[in-house]
Amino acid sequence: MKNIIMSSKETERIPVMEKLVKKQLKQKEAGKMLGITVRHVRRVLVRYKKDGLRGLVHKSRGKESNRAIDAKEKERAIELITEKYGDFGPAFALEKLRDHGIQFGVDTLRKEMITEGLWKPKKKRSVNHPYRPRRTNVGEMVQLDGSPHKWFEDRDDPCTLIAFIDDATSRIMDGIFVDEESTFDLFFATEHYLKTYGKPVSLYVDKHSIYKVNRQATVEEELKDSQEQSQYTRAMDELGIEMIFANSPQAKGRVERLFQTLQDRLVKEMRLLEISNKDEGTKYFREVYLPKHNSKFAVEPQEKIDVHRQLSPSDNLPLILTKQSTRRVSKDLVVRYKNLHCQLQPKNGSLTLRKSKVLVAEHRDGKITVRYKGQQVPYRIVSTDERKIPQVVTSKSFTERQTRLSRQEHIPAPNHPWRHFRI
Repeated sequence: MKNIIMSSKETERIPVMEKLVKKQLKQKEAGKMLGITVRHVRRVLVRYKKDGLRGLVHKSRGKESNRAIDAKEKERAIELITEKYGDFGPAFALEKLRDHGIQFGVDTLRKEMITEGLWKPKKKRSVNHPYRPRRTNVGEMVQLDGSPHKWFEDRDDPCTLIAFIDDATSRIMDGIFVDEESTFDLFFATEHYLKTYGKPVSLYVDKHSIYKVNRQATVEEELKDSQEQSQYTRAMDELGIEMIFANSPQAKGRVERLFQTLQDRLVKEMRLLEISNKDEGTKYFREVYLPKHNSKFAVEPQEKIDVHRQLSPSDNLPLILTKQSTRRVSKDLVVRYKNLHCQLQPKNGSLTLRKSKVLVAEHRDGKITVRYKGQQVPYRIVSTDERKIPQVVTSKSFTERQTRLSRQEHIPAPNHPWRHFRI
């Protein structure tokens, strides 16, 4: 007798059919036990009486499906993947195959790619992180991060993609390729975002030093209940945008998963189009890739209200998005900043500037401005030689200074009384 291959579902029917044959069970009760109708119970019972255990096996077992994909079509798909999309995942590869007129399920393609050694199945990982619900409105919280990567592969040097993703919809709002995730590059990316969408309610970032000053507060800061801010956080605070700091990468999982997707899909899309520099990449990312990505992966928000706020006339972005620090003016009206000596040249009120505090702002283009009580003060850079030149003084002070110097340089005569010692 040949072995009969049966599924667990078919095996469960054996004792029920035996009881029906021996009149120990009613057909209605058998239907409830097997989860089928009474009419189907009668059909199964007839086949069981006629063919025995073989009558319980599905008649299509071992036969090719009527909806099976043609073997030539599968071979054509594998050839295209091997030739053009060798490192593409099954889902992404199928999207590209549809451009060639190939239509079948992603599971079928995955099985074929695994069989041909073009794809290794990923191991499932257990997730133990608590779920945080999405925000309800667009612009209520925007996740911001930068990802260094070989975005252009060997066509250009590695760089960083700075991206903004809305928490309520998983929609990519904006992005730019830069050399590194520096303060000025973040200012540049944020300025484009603010001019495009307005001000979000909050930004969700990690605890990188560019966002948060990671040191213990001083005694003075603890007494004032305040801690020093980074330049970026200070700028967002002036714009009225709340900064929220994530305690772990998993806490801002949406933007972390986004970069995993982009490092797979975006890199390959730019490879197919031979995009090889940051400017071309940024233009393609904003104008072409974002609409396509958002139409596939973005979700609808719970509320239809966009809570972005428009920039107000008081939001002076060219000044706010700068590196700012406070400096004290010397009595000769010189301000020191990064080994530079700036000689202030105020039009009036020079006496009030002495020993006062001024705001020094360093702009993205390297320009430095000095402000006192909101007003810009002109200055010129003073060289080391210029600072050594004595200042012009009045005749009275000059006489006093010369008298003091003459006293210091006076050498007593050899017969001076203090040179003679009495024994």
